[in-house]
Amino acid sequence: MEDEEQLDLASRLTQDHHQSLKLWLRMLSCTVMIENEIRSRLRTTFGITLPRFDLMAQLERHPQGLRMGELSKRMMVTGGNITGITDQLEQEKLVVRVPDPKDGRAYSVKLTPAGRKAFASMAAVHEGWIEELLQGVSGNDKTQLIDMLSNMKQTLRTTP
Repeated sequence: MEDEEQLDLASRLTQDHHQSLKLWLRMLSCTVMIENEIRSRLRTTFGITLPRFDLMAQLERHPQGLRMGELSKRMMVTGGNITGITDQLEQEKLVVRVPDPKDGRAYSVKLTPAGRKAFASMAAVHEGWIEELLQGVSGNDKTQLIDMLSNMKQTLRTTP
């Protein structure tokens, strides 16, 4: 009897592990599919890369500006990548570096008025694309998925 319980437990763990892996791969697959489509549309429609769009989105949410290190953390990319993206956007006069008042050696990056205007028009189109790509998911399912993923995110934050 004890051997049967052990076998059942081992079987259940394998099934749970398999289910967790299947969930992870399904979420990743959906994310990559959407991201690739958005990448392509941003490039074709606006001549901008997804990382440049993402950096502008971060700055739109923080009009006071963000330091390079903070941008790097928020975008989960290296400081070197942030510097390169910022250099490009600065050359196009979409962002500006300003000395950080708390630390004279550091800079914050802010959107320029032209950057705000450009981002606002891109963001409106981007939102429409996301709506289009997710139109096959009902409103109730979207709400349920948001709730479930919020719970998962909270769990992941507290898991060592």
